[in-house]
Order: sequence, then C-alpha cells, then structure tokens
Amino acid sequence: MSDFDLVVRGNVVFPDRILEDGFVAVSDGRVAQVGTGTPPAAREHHDCRGQWVVPGAVDGQTHTGSANHEWLGQGSRAAAAGGVTTFVDMPYDEPEPAWEAEIFLAKARRADTECHVDVALYATIKPQEGLAAIPGLIEAGACAFKFSTFEAHPSRFPRIDDQVLHDAMRLIAPSGLPCGVHNQDQELTRANIARLRAEGDTGWDAFLKAHTPLVENLATARVYELGALTGARAHAVHISLARGFELCSMYRRAGYRATAETCVQYLMLTHEEHSRRLGALTKHYPPIRPRAEVEKLWTHIAAGDCDFVSSDHVSWGLERKGDPDIFKNASGGPGLETLVPAMWTGCMERDLPPTTAVRLLSDGPARFFGLDRKGTLDVGKDADLVVLQPGCFVYDPSRSQAAVNWSAFEGRTFSVKVAASFLRGRLAWDGTRVVNTAGSGRFVRPAR
Repeated sequence: MSDFDLVVRGNVVFPDRILEDGFVAVSDGRVAQVGTGTPPAAREHHDCRGQWVVPGAVDGQTHTGSANHEWLGQGSRAAAAGGVTTFVDMPYDEPEPAWEAEIFLAKARRADTECHVDVALYATIKPQEGLAAIPGLIEAGACAFKFSTFEAHPSRFPRIDDQVLHDAMRLIAPSGLPCGVHNQDQELTRANIARLRAEGDTGWDAFLKAHTPLVENLATARVYELGALTGARAHAVHISLARGFELCSMYRRAGYRATAETCVQYLMLTHEEHSRRLGALTKHYPPIRPRAEVEKLWTHIAAGDCDFVSSDHVSWGLERKGDPDIFKNASGGPGLETLVPAMWTGCMERDLPPTTAVRLLSDGPARFFGLDRKGTLDVGKDADLVVLQPGCFVYDPSRSQAAVNWSAFEGRTFSVKVAASFLRGRLAWDGTRVVNTAGSGRFVRPAR
C-alpha cells in the first residue's frame, strides 16, 4: 500500500541547505515528508537522482495583460514551462488597470478558470480620487500595491504624484502590504529625451543616455523616504544600479521597512554586448546597464541585499520592437520561461550556491508577498516543486509557451533546463509540454 501520492527523488534544495540524494513525499497536494536515502512508497514516483529538486519559483513581477494578447492563461503556460509555479501579475492591464475592487475580482476569477499555475495579484489606484478604493482592494485579496513616479500612459500606467503617493502609503501601511513603486524621475527623463531628440540621437544607445543613474537613484530615494514618513513597506520594483541597494540598506539600518528587487536581465545582460547587438529587444525600464555596473549588482546579490529577483515579463510583439528610433519602441520583453534558468546560470557562473537561487526565486518572493504556503519544500507547504536538469542547454524561444516566440536570451547557453514542474503535487510541465488543464491554477491571497 502506498504511503504517499507522489515522491520525487533528487538533490533537494532549500534556501539554507541541500539534501544530497534526497526526496520529497507529497500527500493531498502538500509536502508531507522530506529526507535522504531510500524514499517511501508512493502511487507516483519520479527518480531524478543527479538533478536538482527545487521549490517552484514565484515570479514577483509580470505584466500578462499589458500586451492585450496574452493574459493570465497563456502566461501561466509559459510559467509552467519555466519552473514558475506562482506568478504575481501587475495591475496595468488593457484596457483598464485593476484599480477598483470589481475589476480586481474579475481578474482573480480569470485566474481561477484559465491558469495552469497559481496567480497572486497587485492592485493600483487612480491618480485622482483613487484613495477610496484602497480598503476594497485589500479586502479583495491584493498581495501588494503598485505605483509609478513616471507616466508611461496617462490612464493605463499613470504617474502618482508625491502627495497622493504619500497618502496612499499611509492608508496601506496598517495592512502590512508592500507598496511597490516604479522608480523613475519623470522631469529628468523627459528633459533628457527632449535633448537627445533635438540632437538627433535616437539610436540603440540613446535609451541608456536618457536614463542616467540620477533618474533612477533620485526616484529610489524618494520611494524609501515616503516609506519612512508613512510607516509603509516601501519597495523599489526594479533596481538596476548598486546605489539602489545601498540606499535600501541605509533605510533598513535606520529601522524602516525598505525592500529591494532586481530583475534577471539586469544581472545577465550588458549594454556593451547585448544592447549593441539586439537593440530594442533589450529595451527595458530601467535600461540594461554597462558590464561594470552589472558586476556591482552581483556583489549585492552575494551579500544578501536583494529581497528577490523577478522577470518583469511582458509579451510585446516584434512589431513593438522594430523602430530605429529607440524611444518609439515598447519597454520590456518575455521572461517567464527564462527567469529560473538564467538566474541559476548566473549563480553558477559566479560560484554562488544553489541555495542563493532558491532564496531569490522562491523563498524570498513568497515571504515578501505573504504567500505562506509557497517558496520552500518544508513539510506543510504546497507541493509546488520543479526538477532542474543540469547540463548545457541553448535557449530556443521558437518553442515558447508564451504569446510571442522571441527573447533577448535566444542562443544563450543555460546550465539547467526545466525537466518537470509540479503544482500541488500534480505534474504541470513534463519537460516538453504543459500537461495539466486550464483551471488547475488558482488565485492566491496573501496571509494577513
């Protein structure tokens, strides 16, 4: 008679240790036992010795509704293929952001019916008269709030001015939910772009010139100071400069609830190599930085200064990435399928242990968003686990499960590939295809 529903055997990685020749046993969708050596009997057994068995990644920043042709269901297929068993979707959807409880709950219902992995959701507010919606959005199950100090679009991605942002953070603070802010100074950005356009400088490298360190660091400092003034959990959502981590650490040492996140592209792509070669395919906000700055970021990764690493996934079509004027192209790119293998590869290249990758991809974001059943393979947690096969694997986006089939990581050799993904103990990705059904995933709320 089988003791468990599922057993997966391999090198089991936790945020603080590795069980060589270990196993994870699952009952009723949860981790029931972990250990080493000969595993117990189970109705389903996967012998993955020599491979890594890790908790499913939690991608803390995705935009599946921004491109208006992917949405949660398609994005969840890419997530399963990439070893991401929970993703946290941003509120800036077409045609209207999730800035009222009714819109938010409609999106949550789509997660319950369309998705192959679990989904948590950010909320936002209207730039005027949006404060009144905050209690309803908290009650609806938002795991965080997202704001921007820059207006990318007047309605879909608006700027929240400093006074409204202050008041919003003050209202959110008692809930304990994070206040994530797109950290970009609007006045400096627009002045720099206007100057470059006047000079006829709009080529592949002009985006970096427009988005100087001052543009990002000044906005980052503003985020943390607003958190200090309001008592809110102030969070910079995409730090691409070492100074951002220094600022975060300064506020933390002073006793404030400051947190910092970076995205895998800022750790694995460089301005000199990738932006020069790929142009607008590497256009993100913030921009991809020079190699020297990338190496500085890795020192903060090694030092434990980063709370988690995300993808900032958005599936823009190539028609949004082909203009010779860099400023006319969309910012962002697909990343759900490359987050785990790219981050794992970066850690291996710098002799950082697998525990670092698990801390930044799984445990860190799960803790940050209050997803208390996610992030590790401890007994009692959801049995969201991923098998990573070690080797040398050249990434080919033509097989992508996302809405588009391109990637800035095309041709990059990764040190692992996702051999299997399990959601609550049930196989979601078998290494070749998505095998669970839409609706297997669900909307997940934060623990409060």
